Amino acid sequence: MLLTLFGDSNLKIATYNVENLFDLKKDGYEYKEYIPNNFSNWNRKNQHIKIVNIAKVIKGIDADIIAIEEIESKEVLKSLRQELKKQGLYYKYYKIADKKNTTVKVALLSKISFIYAKEISVTSSYKYRNILEVKFKIKGQYLYLFVNHWKAKSGAESKRIISAKVLKNRIDEIGIDKNIILLGDFNSDYEEYIKFKRKRRLNDTGGKTGINHILRSIKQTRKVSKTKLKEGNFYNLWYDVNVKDRYTYVFRGKKEALDNILISQSLLKKKGIFYKERTLEIYKPKYLIKRNKPFRWQMTRKKPHKHKGKGYSDHFAIFASFIIKD
Repeated sequence: MLLTLFGDSNLKIATYNVENLFDLKKDGYEYKEYIPNNFSNWNRKNQHIKIVNIAKVIKGIDADIIAIEEIESKEVLKSLRQELKKQGLYYKYYKIADKKNTTVKVALLSKISFIYAKEISVTSSYKYRNILEVKFKIKGQYLYLFVNHWKAKSGAESKRIISAKVLKNRIDEIGIDKNIILLGDFNSDYEEYIKFKRKRRLNDTGGKTGINHILRSIKQTRKVSKTKLKEGNFYNLWYDVNVKDRYTYVFRGKKEALDNILISQSLLKKKGIFYKERTLEIYKPKYLIKRNKPFRWQMTRKKPHKHKGKGYSDHFAIFASFIIKD
């Protein structure tokens, strides 16, 4: 149920990379540490702990709609949904982008019904995860969500641009004037065009990036109210929070904002449905922090790596609120 305030409704939307939430079915696409009932101890006991822990985080966020990255199958998504119901949070509607047997996939849990949910194929290669497109109608307002998980930073920027171009082509088909939210793990910083210049091996595109140049979220000011966007540009909600809080991931001691929520300009106008200023937040209660970074799912350092049966994810979740006018 949407939270109603003075006739208007508040819609909370989140995204969370749950770090390798696998099922217990051996189908040949698993990472070796997640082959069920093998040397790594990925078994029913450890999987149950992982599901309970991830459900605890999602329940704490209590979003109306949450995008999920790094989940293996519909089977384990249903198990997560069932555990959430046990913990008191019921997501009646759900979808996973599972038409292609990528190792991990993107998915969505929602308290609100959607008109449709479909997959956008980035390429036929299993190296690229499909994008999930979901269309909602909420109190007469249409809203499009696109759940993303782009190629990792171990690869060059040209690989992420492939996903960005496919996404942008679909946006152009819908119409840039529509209510559109792009969210998920882009493996890209909100200012990737600046930060990736230091990593020459990533810059194989002449300085162009998927998140900034293709999705047109470049050279923005800090706050929504002060931002003047060119026609067709998306606004990255990271600019609406203090710089020190702009991160979801820590790599070798450095904070990175790999997870993003970008919105079309129609969601900046205070009519119909719109973004509520200063509501982007990182979800990081104390139990999720260990040594100043996310308390990730724990594996032994010594090879062969084994699951310890504790921890959560190597990413923090982020969420934001939107107002739906009555």
